Order: sequence, then structure tokens, then C-alpha cells
Amino acid sequence: MMRVARNLENLEKLLLKSRIRKNAVPDKTARIIKGVRERGDEALTEFSRKYDKVKLLPKEFKVSESEISAAFNELDSGLIAAFKCAIENITAFYKPQVPRQHRIKGKNGQVMISRYVPLERIGVYVPAGSAPLVSSVYMSVLPALVAGVKEIVLVSPPGKDKRVNPFILAMASLLKIKSIYRVGGAQAVAALAYGTKTIPKVDKIVGPGNDFVTEAKRQLFGTVDIDMLAGPSEVVVLAGKDANIDYITADLESQMEHVNGVGIVVTNSRRIIRELRNKKITGLALRVKTLDQACEAVNRIAPEHLEILTRKPASLLKKIKNAGAVFLGEYTPVALGDYIAGPSHVLPTGGTARFFSSLSVREFMKEMHVVQYTKKALSEEAQILETIASLEGMTKHIESVKKRLSA
Repeated sequence: MMRVARNLENLEKLLLKSRIRKNAVPDKTARIIKGVRERGDEALTEFSRKYDKVKLLPKEFKVSESEISAAFNELDSGLIAAFKCAIENITAFYKPQVPRQHRIKGKNGQVMISRYVPLERIGVYVPAGSAPLVSSVYMSVLPALVAGVKEIVLVSPPGKDKRVNPFILAMASLLKIKSIYRVGGAQAVAALAYGTKTIPKVDKIVGPGNDFVTEAKRQLFGTVDIDMLAGPSEVVVLAGKDANIDYITADLESQMEHVNGVGIVVTNSRRIIRELRNKKITGLALRVKTLDQACEAVNRIAPEHLEILTRKPASLLKKIKNAGAVFLGEYTPVALGDYIAGPSHVLPTGGTARFFSSLSVREFMKEMHVVQYTKKALSEEAQILETIASLEGMTKHIESVKKRLSA
């Protein structure tokens, strides 16, 4: 049922209820993490049996090359072509993002360099379930490959037959991922963070998951880097008075296919609100007086996805400050971004678009600063350094400079 908020404050309260983490499991997750940290593969075997109902020995964790190759037997040519098209689109979008080293020469001859270095090894978590989340594989992996990450480790829960979904394996193969492990849940995240005898330690973990996976990423951040703490998927449709109600309805219904998906309509049209109620669409709605007010509401909500369905959608873009991804016009549904448009669908949720960005090449690179001074340059700035260091009481810092100038 469509719930219509009285005002923006009321909408925010309704949203807050939908964003509160249900079934939070920090204590249970902490015990799983502790088990993997202390007992490694032994704990992974125990937790796989307990939570995934699968008996696995450590030697069975890694998916064999023959199993990966056999996965292609379940794909037809049309599906492989679709996979390749998605890979091509996402790669083309990210290639221009690779940052270039820049070099600055100071007035006294000193040189400062910003050097960008890709992470050496990342881990990708791919959930299992009733349907294979193949898009989560390429949307997480391709920005890393473009960044230059050399090794990618993929983990995914096995079925009761001990197999990882063949479509996930086929996509991983197309992306030339060779290190694939049939382990899931918080235990898989812990294994990637700490490393075990079988599973290598990584520098960063990306990919969606259930409450346990998200909580494990939260607790292990700092031991390892993570992409973000993703919550339920959400879309805001900013609809003008002439917006097509059928398109709005279809996009809200598609959002409901996500577990706990949240659909919101912000509009200056009484007609749209009335028709949404008549159609008994699930979601939230807010009516505003002007499109400027609609943009203000969007910025307060800071949605993961924003669709702008107005006569001139691009004209409103400059007023949007907070959104993970923006989809302009009638023929740009969020579904394009979920699968093939180009930008990754790994986006900030739960209002975190106020300060987080979508997954990018830079997420898989470190910026390293390089500084080189000559003796002349050091001499020119020694007094300035001494003035500031003296204020902070760092006498040894000053001495480290003076020794070089007196030599």
C-alpha cells in the first residue's frame, strides 16, 4: 500500500523505520569471526556444516578448474553474449577513471608526486539464494580489474550439493578469476580478512550479503578495507506533473523485487498520488509544491537510486547533491543501471549518499605521496619548519633538519 507522508519530516521518520537494521546479529557474528581468526580452516568446516548444512573438508573449499569449465555447459550462446555485452559496457565506463600520476615542482626546486598504486589482492563476496546474483560479480570485479588489481578471490556459499552456482562460476571465468572458494556467511568474510591455510588474506572486501555478512564487514573494517555497509535497495522517483504513471508503477514494482526494497515517489502532482493509491502500489510518497522543493527533498533523502521523470530532467541535475546514481528521463529505468548501462550498481544506501560515493576505480587504488628536496630547497624552508615544529615542541624534528644543513 502506498503511504503518503504529510511532509518531509514525516517521510524521513517513515524511512528511518525501514532503514533500522532488523535482526542485528553483532554478538553471533563476533563469535564466528573469533572462531575463524583462532582456528582458521577448522572453523570454516564447522560453520559450513552448521549454517550452510554442507560437510566440507579444507581441501574441498577451492573450486577446481574443471568445475569452472563445466559451468559453461549450462549456458547458452545468448546468455554468454549478454554477459560479454555487460562486461564491455562496464569496462568502457571505468577505463577513463584511472587516475594519472601528477608531479608538482616547488619554487625552490623540490618535487612532490601523487602516485597511484592498485591494491594487490581483493575479495569479492557473492551471495547464494534462489537466483544467481551474476551481476554482483561483474559490478564488483570490473572496477578493480580496470584499476589494475592483480589477484581477485571470490567466495560464495555452496548449495547442499557442494556446488557453487554455475552461472556465477561462468561469469568469474569470463573475468579470469581463478581463486574461487565455496564458503559463505560471516565466516567467509573473516577468512578473507585474516587469511587461513586455504584462503588467502585480502586487502579489501566488496560485495553484498545478508545481515551476518554486513555485520562481519562492519566489525572487520580496519583489519581490512571494505566497499560499504549496504542496506536495503532503494529508489526515489522524482515525478513531474506529466510523468507517465505506468512507468512509475513499473519502476516501483521492480524495486520491490529486492529483499526489503524501498520505493519512494516525490512529486508536485495530485494526479500521480491519487493514481498510485488507486493502483495499490507499495511504497512511500510525498507531494511538494514545486520541483525545486522536490530536489530539496531528494537531497534530504539521499537515495541509492534517483529517477527524474520530468519534461527536462537534465535541468534539475545541477540541483541534486545527494544520490548514488541518477537516471534521467522516461527511457532510463534503474534496471539499466542494475545490469548493463556501465556504472557499477554498488551504491550507497540508507542515506549514506550524503557522504559516500558509488564504487569506482579509485576504491581499488591507494594514493602514495612522494617528496624530494634538494639541500638548497631544504635550506630555504628550514626556518619555516622550525617555527611550526617549535610551537608543537618537536625539537628532534628540527634537529633532523639542522644536521643535514650543517653537514
